[in-house]
Parts: sequence; structure tokens; C-alpha cells
Amino acid sequence: MAADTNRCSAAAATSVLLLTVALCPGKAVAAASAGRTLQCDDSIKTRFKPDKLTTVIAVKAFRKGDPLVISEPVTPFTNKALNDLCMVKLNVGPGTPGPADAPSTSPGIGIEVFLPTPANWNGRLHNIGGTGGFDGGAQGSAKAVGWPYAAATAGAEGAIAASTDSGHSLRDGSWAMLPDGTPNRQGWLDFAHRAQHEVALKTKALAVAYYGKPPRYSYYEGASTGGRHGYALAQHHPEDYDGIIGVLPTLYFANWPFNNFYRNLVVQRDLGGVALTPEQEDLVSNAAINACDVVGGQHLGYVMDNAACHYDPTQDAAVLCRADGGTNDGPACVTRAQANVVNKIWYGITRDGSVPSPALDNGVRVTLDGKRVWYGSMRGTSLYLAYFTKLSQEMMRLLSGSQGGGRSGSASGQSAGLGANADMVALALQNPTIAGPSFRNATGNGQDLWRELSYPQMANAVERSVALNPVFGEVATDNPDLSAFKARGGKFLSWHGWNDEAIPVQHSMRYYDAVVGRMGGLANVQSFYKLYLIPGGGHTSPHGTSNLNANPPAVAPGQFYQLMVNWVEKGIAPDRVELKSPSDKLPVITQPICPYPQRATYQGGDPRVTGSFICQ
Repeated sequence: MAADTNRCSAAAATSVLLLTVALCPGKAVAAASAGRTLQCDDSIKTRFKPDKLTTVIAVKAFRKGDPLVISEPVTPFTNKALNDLCMVKLNVGPGTPGPADAPSTSPGIGIEVFLPTPANWNGRLHNIGGTGGFDGGAQGSAKAVGWPYAAATAGAEGAIAASTDSGHSLRDGSWAMLPDGTPNRQGWLDFAHRAQHEVALKTKALAVAYYGKPPRYSYYEGASTGGRHGYALAQHHPEDYDGIIGVLPTLYFANWPFNNFYRNLVVQRDLGGVALTPEQEDLVSNAAINACDVVGGQHLGYVMDNAACHYDPTQDAAVLCRADGGTNDGPACVTRAQANVVNKIWYGITRDGSVPSPALDNGVRVTLDGKRVWYGSMRGTSLYLAYFTKLSQEMMRLLSGSQGGGRSGSASGQSAGLGANADMVALALQNPTIAGPSFRNATGNGQDLWRELSYPQMANAVERSVALNPVFGEVATDNPDLSAFKARGGKFLSWHGWNDEAIPVQHSMRYYDAVVGRMGGLANVQSFYKLYLIPGGGHTSPHGTSNLNANPPAVAPGQFYQLMVNWVEKGIAPDRVELKSPSDKLPVITQPICPYPQRATYQGGDPRVTGSFICQ
């Protein structure tokens, strides 16, 4: 206690607001209440100085209904403020020095904070994760609003909400390589976890400075890369949040991009670079669904038990072209070689590009052997990989839990989602020419030389990426020791769709299994951390399957956030969670999701009604 008092006195004596908030919030409140609270105007630029690395770069007050712009033009698609808000933009150094035109050069971490009026503040902090892939954005720009979901959260809920560009504005991986071709260590550290930690620190300090008191409860919510950031916060900065919601996470980031890249390499190596058409992809994927979606004698339109699905298109005459021994004469029929490529995509990366018979190993299992390097997609998942082409608009849906919107496919599996994935290969091998043309570096720009890689070289790239993880700021985010987060009373919720088009569901399963093994068993882990797996759930579409007529149940907007609030503030731990189809089109389905490793098990009756299932 004496040590705490001394630390508080030292922090207060030096007027370092950030330290005072962290070490002794009571004194921070007293200091702020003594006439030091801020107003939403340019005075914040000189009065808010939480540390020497932080600069206020923009302040703007928005009235309810105002377009969320600074100097950029207003368009019919411009978001509007849902309530009166104060926007404060920060830059947190040190950044990465270098030539002005170098992609790695950065002044630091851009942070965009939206503060409700004092009368409207609900006392909570609800910060928002990154946009996906390599993140990036306009949070650090004094001229543009970077991520409207934070403003929407603050306006709708009355919570402080902030987001970050993770230390760079670029969406590709060029920022991660210095002009001399070596890794941008500071940039990687900021992206991996430091940026989100700074968001937590600065928003708490702003709360004290603006409202005269710290938040009563602090929450973080993110999906995809934002989901990974949630896990990174629990691992590296367990003191930051009372509750974290990290969904669809890019866990094992040192491995993850290679899976999506692998499907492009398989097409290059096995099909001469000629990808299947969307119609061919859907024909095979829908055939898999039709073979595996029967529950209670009825076709649901999506697969509930993926582990039991061993569909093999190379043995299905209905999808094979007649010239390859099949019965399909249509333009979407597939050759046996194309069918085998789909099997490889479903199975995941192997060292030699081989794939076992699905009858023996369908790729669902989480454990890896010496030949299999990483995971693939579940059967029935859409193969369009529209992830990186629609990410911005879809991330808002994912974070809110909605499953609305449509799927935007690419006519070429070679190009869909390739950018960030090929960039990661280039960064792992420290050769920029391997990346696509958007990758820029002084030692050479991207030249698509990934096309020349062999399967063994691909496996080596994965191993190099994993070996470089310490250099890459521990971006893998795979440390299973969450004991510090548990000890401070933190709660963690996650969900992952079985038909995630971009991130194999085994990422979440593998990590959860590792935490259980590290932290004394399932009961101990479920006292603070629960994972839910959603049949049919996707990443960038109404659902993740290729069946556009399917209507699987989905997480409702705000559903998991309310579960988290109840857990943290009322002590009500989530257990079985009821889901409903988000669309009113028939059939509307209700089903439960269960804390992993339990699953919803059919007991009889109508399989489209939640009462027909139990968790076991």
C-alpha cells in the first residue's frame, strides 16, 4: 500500500496524467476535477499532454446529424454523427523515420477518439479493433475521418470509442519493410500490439481530462485483425480492459496469410494459373453442402457437423466433366485435376503439395503432422475469397454481429485476396519482388515472382515467417498463457464461423486447446474465456457458404457485447447462446451455439428449431 501511495505521489508531482490514471485513478479524478477538464476545441492540442510521445493533431466537435468529415468531400455514402460527439485525433511516436516517399516512414501511431458529451457519457469505454489484413487507415490524418464505426459506437451507445491505424496508413504490407529491405521492427511492434495498448492508455487519460473521472468499465471489441488485436491485448497488456471480444481472429498471423496464398499457388502449380470460375467453385462447394447438410432427415442448406463431412469431388460424377469420367455436360463441370485442387484448398498447406483422400483425412482435425503445414477451408465454404475486396464495409457488419449484405466474388481465384498474402511471403523471405505490383520498396518493387515458388519453397516461407516472429513484434499472437489477464478479473469472449472464407476456424480451436492445456483445464479457462463456433458462419458475407439460398442463424448486432457487459458488470457468465437467422426469408432457423468444445447436438424434432438441440 505504501509503495502504491509513493507511486501516486510521484506521478501527481510530475503532472504526468497518463501515469496518474494508470497508477492512481482517484488522484487523477481529483486533479481533473480541480478545474482541469477539457473543452472540445483546439485548446486540447496544448492542454492534453499525457506523455512526450503524444501529440494532438486534430479536434472537431460534431453535432447530431453532421457528416463525419473534416476536409474531405461529403458524398451520399458519408456517415453521419448519431449524437453530439467530440473527435480527438492523436499521434503517438516514435514512429519510423526515413525518406518521405518510403512506405515504411511513419510519424507514429494514429488514434481517433470519439467522446460523447458529458451528459451523454454512460461511463464506459468501448474501443474498436482494426479493419483487417495489415490494418492501416486515416486515423492519423488531420484531414479525414478514419474509421466511422468508432463514431457509430460512441453515438449509439454513449461510450467513449476509439480506433487506430496500427502505426501506418497503407493497407498493403509495404510499410513492414525498411528501404534497405530489412524488417521495420518498430512498425511491426506497433501493428502487433503496441498501437492497441496506446489506444487503451490514451482513451483512459482523455476520459479523466474530459469528464473528470476514469471509465467505470473498459471494453475492447474487434474482428479479423481486430480480433487478433483483442487476443494480443490479453496476452501482452492484460491490465488494459475488463472485457475483450475478439472474433474471427487472425491468430497465428505468422502462418495465417500463407493458407490464403496457398490456394493461389496450387492453381499456379497444378492448373497452369487458370483458376476455376465462380460457377465451378459453387458447383463443387454446393455439392459438398448437399452431401453433408442433412439433420433430422432435412437439408439445412449449410453443414452443421463439418468433422463428419468427407465429400470428395474427384469421386462425384455429378460435378466431373464427361471427358473425365463424369456425367456433367454443363459449362461449370470440373476436370479431375480441378476437383483435386479444391480438395487441396480444403485440406490446407502441405510440404509437397499433396492431399490425402478425404475419406481418410478431411482436414478438419486441429493437430498437424510433419507433412501438413497449415489449415484449409471447410467443405461448403465460399471459395470466392472476397475478403480483401469488401473489407471496410463488411468489418462494420462483423463487429456489430450483423450478417447482412451480399457476397462480392472475383472471377479469378488467382487474384481474390492475394495482395496481403503474397506480401507476407515477400516479407518472410525478405524479397519484395515476390509480392504483387502494389508492394513498393527501394530494393525492388513487387513483380509477382511468387508464381515461381515450388511447394517446398512455400513450406520454407512459412517456417521463415514463424522464425521471424520475434522480429515481427510477436505478431503471431499465439501465447497461451492468459494467467495475468485472468488474475486481474478480465473476461474474454470469441466466436468464429465454421465457414470463414478467410481465416480457418481451426485457428481459434487450436489456440483455445492450447490455453486449456497451459492453464489447468477446461473449467479454469471457461471461468474467464469462452469460444463459440457457428455452423455456416462466414467472414465477409451473409454467411460463409456457397449456397446463397441458405439462411443459417447468426450473431445478432450487439449480442456478444451485451453478453460481455452482463458477465463483467453483473457476474452473469454466458453459456448456451441462442441464434436466429438474420434474414426473414424462409426458412427462418433458430439454433444454439455452445461453449467450445461442446457443440449443438440434435436430439429429435424439427432441426430448424432450437429446442431440438442440446449442448454436449
